[in-house]
Amino acid sequence: MRTLIVAQSLLAIAAMAQGPTAQPLIQAYMPRYNAMKQNLLEAAEVMPAEQYAFRLTPAQRSFGEWVDHTILLFHGSCAAIAGIPAPEMDHKKHSGDKPKAELVAVLKETAEGCDKALKNMTDKSALTSVDIGGKPGYPVNAMIGLLTNMASHYGNMVGYLRVKNITPPSTARATKK
Repeated sequence: MRTLIVAQSLLAIAAMAQGPTAQPLIQAYMPRYNAMKQNLLEAAEVMPAEQYAFRLTPAQRSFGEWVDHTILLFHGSCAAIAGIPAPEMDHKKHSGDKPKAELVAVLKETAEGCDKALKNMTDKSALTSVDIGGKPGYPVNAMIGLLTNMASHYGNMVGYLRVKNITPPSTARATKK
């Protein structure tokens, strides 16, 4: 019995020591989000401008359209994470046929919007229902969707890079270690 009381006391002390700063969900999420964001931004940078119109097949998006698609992903998902409707966006400013420099600039801008939406996120706020476009939703759902789609977009972009004999950013970093 004494051992049980001591064990319970130690667990209680450990939990109190972690207190309100312990954020296991956010602590698990943010490194993955930051890694995928880095991959996407670097993939957009490493593809030469003249290859932004390249398509793996006629039916697929061009590389520039993948960048545009990622811009839209950041824009919509990060508004949902922040618990706000996605603000109006002039799609003509970042359509897939725009020059690389313009697309990369908008990609960085929308990624910064995601950073802002996630900056003050806590486990509690991620799991608290918010109004998203007139419907209740949980930021954590948008966070998971964002991360899943970021990985999917990057996976597609990697195919375009490899066909052009460009080492994908994640591979380049791994081989430097």
